[in-house]
Amino acid sequence: MFKSLGDLAEMMKQVGRLRGEMERIGDELKQLVVEGSAGGGMVKVRMTGKQELIDCTIDPQIFAEHDAELLEDLVTAAVNQALQKSRAAAAEQLGKAAGGLNIPGLPDALGHIAGGNLGS
Repeated sequence: MFKSLGDLAEMMKQVGRLRGEMERIGDELKQLVVEGSAGGGMVKVRMTGKQELIDCTIDPQIFAEHDAELLEDLVTAAVNQALQKSRAAAAEQLGKAAGGLNIPGLPDALGHIAGGNLGS
């Protein structure tokens, strides 16, 4: 019985450490900026590691061509690229945090939350 209580106490300590790590990672991801681009850089977007769009820059040459469909496709591609980079950065940070904790299945669970697989 006492061994079980010791295990429970250790697990609670790990949960506390994880909570602190998650707060630290959240702060880091707010500061992280990733960029996605499409059309050879004609459309660029920047977003935070928390997947918040910061800005979108469009080369004026696109407007001269009057091709709205092309612009829509390029913006979509640039945003998706930035999202992919942001998710990868978040998964990497979460993997580092989970790696030091001895909670079975935690790296995989956090990886799925961040859009990646941290367990591999």
